[in-house]
Amino acid sequence: MQSQLKHAVIAAFAFTIFGCDTEPNIKDPGTLVPRTVMEDASIPSININGTTIHVESYGDPSDPILIFLHGGPGGDYRNAVQITDLTTDGYYVIFYDQRGSGLSQRHDEKTYSIQLMLDDLTELITYYRTDVDQKVYLFGHSWGAMLAAAYINEYPEGIEGAIFAEPGGLNKSLLDEYGEESRELNLFSEETNDVLYYDQFITGGENDHEILDYKLGLATTYYHSSDNIEGIEGPSPFWRNGAVVLNAFVDISEDEGFDFTTHLDQYHHAVLFIYGENNQAYGKEFAEKEASYFNEWQAVEIPDTGHEMIYFQWDEVYPVVLNYLQSN
Repeated sequence: MQSQLKHAVIAAFAFTIFGCDTEPNIKDPGTLVPRTVMEDASIPSININGTTIHVESYGDPSDPILIFLHGGPGGDYRNAVQITDLTTDGYYVIFYDQRGSGLSQRHDEKTYSIQLMLDDLTELITYYRTDVDQKVYLFGHSWGAMLAAAYINEYPEGIEGAIFAEPGGLNKSLLDEYGEESRELNLFSEETNDVLYYDQFITGGENDHEILDYKLGLATTYYHSSDNIEGIEGPSPFWRNGAVVLNAFVDISEDEGFDFTTHLDQYHHAVLFIYGENNQAYGKEFAEKEASYFNEWQAVEIPDTGHEMIYFQWDEVYPVVLNYLQSN
């Protein structure tokens, strides 16, 4: 695996940099990673809360709204577009790449905060809501599920229901517990050498977004390496990672901590937790521990899959989610 990945990285890098007649600057938009909404006006986007985000919506705008919150921080929604199946069941499905993530606008690392992400979501809901009585549901995966909990914790009256697909941790203690099991790096392991190898030929500064996003994209191969603890079957599609926003929230977590559970007992709607059978770091016990902060909940295991269940086992996830939505 190590030698194959090294050769692939070198080949991809060489092709990207030297495959043209004129040598490009690796910091230029579109050289290493796809352009964002700021460089490509054809990407669907809206302007909210002082930023421009990549966004798409599907279905009847008057139907109940279902907003998907992708993982990361710094991921995008590309591996979850199958959720549009729910439009045939009477839901208006909205996807967006969060601030600094996917194809959305990049910002300086020091500008990010949890409250800013919540404000973005508030403005997104306001933008798409056609009526004050229109129901809004959140569907979050991993970090996106943490963000959904943070939103409900602050605004318990604004959301009709929520689906949580393996949130990494609803407070700092739970995140540390999950992280110790799922993604701890051994600095002398083959996998870590694979992940860090690109540092030998490409480096980037604090806000060199093109370079840093490219490097993070290569690093994601670690998460679906053979026998990974989270039971991830393999790679899933994505447009572009957001390395700076990821670093920003890692620093916030370590320096300030967080707790998205302080007011969840004030939420009076049922919620759904789903988790993959093959994720050894999560499982029923951890799902129920997180779900128990809510007054009414159910936790459902999705068979024969891991952390990326929405992509790899959507046929199993779909009826569970639909049943929850229709009964809530």
